[in-house]
Amino acid sequence: MSAPEDEQQTLPKSRGRYLVAALPLVVFAGLAAVFLTQLQSGRDVNEIPSALLGTKAPALNLPALEGADRPALTTAAIQGKLTLVNVFASWCVPCRQEHPMLLELSKDPRVTVVGINYKDRNDNALRFLGELGNPYKAIGVDPNGKAAIDWGVYGIPESYLVGPDGTILYKKVGPFDPETFQTQLMPAIEKALSGP
Repeated sequence: MSAPEDEQQTLPKSRGRYLVAALPLVVFAGLAAVFLTQLQSGRDVNEIPSALLGTKAPALNLPALEGADRPALTTAAIQGKLTLVNVFASWCVPCRQEHPMLLELSKDPRVTVVGINYKDRNDNALRFLGELGNPYKAIGVDPNGKAAIDWGVYGIPESYLVGPDGTILYKKVGPFDPETFQTQLMPAIEKALSGP
């Protein structure tokens, strides 16, 4: 075998190696382009769409938080009222951050604020509410997270604005801060109160 023939056989092998080595870079560049396009789209990257928006809220039949002096959270507790259903836990740091806004909202007679206590210990939940205040008209305990699954909860805190007819009108994943409280939740409440 002559030297030029050896070179011709090794040339395709080395090209193939370069192509295989370049493949991860090409995939990375493609993914980077997709992510960059999403970031520059103007959409809120924290907004997670919910299939439940515009549909009837899942049924509620959760036992009361013992010692909280609030009734159990049932569908009857929210029926016919504009209601904010808030999923919270004592171990959730962002829940503490949004709590003052829930207390403020609970003073508005047009809106009922209820809570789903998610995978929490009873004594810890009571201590949390005792320390920060209790904005909830009803509290349901969800020790295994089944209700949260039914509601499509991604992580807590999470809140759902439910119309008097039981339709989910608005969803917030993550904690409310003063800005989202004023620019998202309050307009959703005003819109719901103004009717169709």
